[in-house]
Amino acid sequence: MSLKAKFRGPATSIDDQVESFATERVPTNQRWPIPAISVVLLGGATAMFWFTYGAQHLFLVGFPLILIPIGYFVIGAVLTGMLTMRVASREGLSPNLLSRGLGFGSRGAAVTSFIYGINYVYYFLFEGTIVSHAIAIYFEIPIDSFNGTLIYAAFGLVTIAFAWRGMHAMSFLQKWGFPFFVITVGWAVYVFSRDRDLVGIGDWTATQPLTFAAMMSALSLANGQVIFQGLMATDYGRFASQRIRYRGTASIMILELIPMLIVIGLGCFFGINLYSELSGPDAQSYAQDPGYLFVNVIGLLGVILVVVTQIRVNVMNLYSGSIALASGFEVAAKIKPGRPWWMFLIWGVGVLFYVTNVLNHLGTFLAIAGVLTNTWVLIILADYFVCRRWMKLGKPENVEFHENEVPKWNPCGLTSLGVAVTIGAMGIIGIYPIYFASFVAMIVGPLIHIALTRATGGRYYTPKRTATQTDLNALDEADDDHDPLSV
Repeated sequence: MSLKAKFRGPATSIDDQVESFATERVPTNQRWPIPAISVVLLGGATAMFWFTYGAQHLFLVGFPLILIPIGYFVIGAVLTGMLTMRVASREGLSPNLLSRGLGFGSRGAAVTSFIYGINYVYYFLFEGTIVSHAIAIYFEIPIDSFNGTLIYAAFGLVTIAFAWRGMHAMSFLQKWGFPFFVITVGWAVYVFSRDRDLVGIGDWTATQPLTFAAMMSALSLANGQVIFQGLMATDYGRFASQRIRYRGTASIMILELIPMLIVIGLGCFFGINLYSELSGPDAQSYAQDPGYLFVNVIGLLGVILVVVTQIRVNVMNLYSGSIALASGFEVAAKIKPGRPWWMFLIWGVGVLFYVTNVLNHLGTFLAIAGVLTNTWVLIILADYFVCRRWMKLGKPENVEFHENEVPKWNPCGLTSLGVAVTIGAMGIIGIYPIYFASFVAMIVGPLIHIALTRATGGRYYTPKRTATQTDLNALDEADDDHDPLSV
């Protein structure tokens, strides 16, 4: 394979590019090389989100303690991404379709698809909000005004146009967008540093007293991303070769995380220095807002940087979100308008909630996402590696996903998810500290699922046979008994 071929996907029809195998297995001839997948993932790795993420961690615990939650995030993301991507590439299925056979059933997997889709609605809103803030600040438009909402809506529609053709369009966008990001952010660092007495790394301290609660809040922030990043990579990693090994899937995760860590570090650098200059109750909010940062540092070029960067990442949010919703609605409501049309639903919800300024509620959302998403993913991993491959309660390969191959509802996964989420929700509403919620839920869910699947002997992997099916099978067996050629 030539070097150029390693960085691009296989030729395919326009229809397959648009639908992107949202409800079917990825064929063998549509697999992508690892470098080409890694190029697409650069959009998520260099999102403006990571500037905010880094700054918020630093404000909570300071340096060097920030290395604890960030280290947990990196190690956990590599491990979970390596495992989920290995399963998805081997089966050629998205996490949503895998859920049908791995513990939830066809209708039950619709529930998990909506859980997954909610993540992308939030991230689309988060990233689009940064764009709107940058433009509004530069042109002196009130951020939370009607005109601010119109800016958000307009650039959301532009993003939909880029995401329409799936992986192939995103590959093209990232190839030219990433160099622009690197050059422009480098210029911003130079301009920012040129006229300031910078805060030395030894003075990168927390903005509040350092407590156990602060450290656990930082770990909760990390936990909200630790599995989601592996899951997001899996939406693209399912296009990897069926023969890919754990070393290959781990490589994809590491190639994604390296630029991500650089951006997180820059978020700390910009955030602490801006915070030292600002005053008032909104100082921390502005210091962690890339829309405010880049406009004030490099002006119009900063606006262009934010717009281009956020289109690059929001095409990924729309793509993965539309895959999740297409899979869910296919079985929940028998609605099949095609994958791209679900992007308009994500866009519409984002427009509706734009005025809430989600940048200030990142911690709460990541705690909720950790409860829902982490628990679901660890249940399907436990089902595949423990229940199927270790306990041999189901097929270890060719996981079933068609509606006629799986039960509508698998009570093992649904009960496990329901109990774990209920326990996690108690933390979210304050019955116990919120920063424990995602950790408790993600431990309890898989353990209950393994116990239930073992207790039921894996009988919920296959649908119940109807009387008609039983009669037909009996007739087939009778015919075989009288067939002189049968063995």
